[in-house]
Amino acid sequence: MAPEYAIYGQFSVKSDVFSFGILLLEMISGKKNRGFNPLNHSLNLIEHAWRLWKAGHPSELIDSFVKESCNLSEVLRCIHISLLCIQQHPKDRPSMSSVVLMLGSETALEQPKKPGFLFDKKSLETTSSSIKVRSSSTNELSLSVLEAR
Repeated sequence: MAPEYAIYGQFSVKSDVFSFGILLLEMISGKKNRGFNPLNHSLNLIEHAWRLWKAGHPSELIDSFVKESCNLSEVLRCIHISLLCIQQHPKDRPSMSSVVLMLGSETALEQPKKPGFLFDKKSLETTSSSIKVRSSSTNELSLSVLEAR
């Protein structure tokens, strides 16, 4: 779920791009974002992927089964594209048509900015005892009404 939707209940075409980026990371790593078993003190798959990227070791994210039968440069490009898709601000994310072009070409890619849903572990630890668990959505119920044009 894109940060702008989870926090503010706002949905945009870039929300789907965020979801696609998460799906791509999950396929590459063989792990789910939800219920991710923290490695290297990461709190979620997004943070784990970001830390590996910043450290210059994105290939460590690749599932061993995928690694055995993949073109490494293509998978590293997919990790790069997924990080572009999960950037914090919707305006920084590419459109889905741009993502399709990036996946099908070898053009240079811009460097990703900070992804959405990165947590500061220190601040979580110091405030965790005083915060009650709440829903991540500002809406308890959402309704969609379809209208013909």
